[in-house]
This record gives sequence, structure tokens and C-alpha cells, in this order.
Amino acid sequence: MQVMAGTVDRVLDEALKLPADERARIVAELLATLEPDVASQGRSDEEWIQEIERRARAGMRGAPGVPWTEARKQIRSRLSTR
Repeated sequence: MQVMAGTVDRVLDEALKLPADERARIVAELLATLEPDVASQGRSDEEWIQEIERRARAGMRGAPGVPWTEARKQIRSRLSTR
């Protein structure tokens, strides 16, 4: 598994050097390959739209979000438990 982790880290490092539009394309392509495996990921399009709008309104009100370093740590933690 160590070899795979190194490969993932190298790919991630290279991807982070890309312009924002190319990184967004990679994200969209990767997300499209994943199947929802927990109830919260099985939301309908309408439910996701409502969630995005709720978060956007909170952000516009100045509600603090999760810093990227913490969000990244949470994402990695969730992925490592799969």
C-alpha cells in the first residue's frame, strides 16, 4: 500500500500545480466515477441544490467556514476508512 500512497501523493502534487479550471475538471471527472455509499451522498439534485444554497447564504452572512487545512484533513480521514 505504501507504493500506492506515494503515487497518489505525486499525482496530487502535480494536479495542484494546474490552473484552477483544469483542477476543477479533474475534480468533476473523479467525482463522476464515485458511487454514493452513504446516505448523505445519496441526496437528490434538489437536496444538493438546497444544501449548496444554505451554505452560500451562510457564507454571505459571514459565517465562518472550515479552513482548507481542516477540510483536507477530514477528507483524507474519511477516504482512509474506506
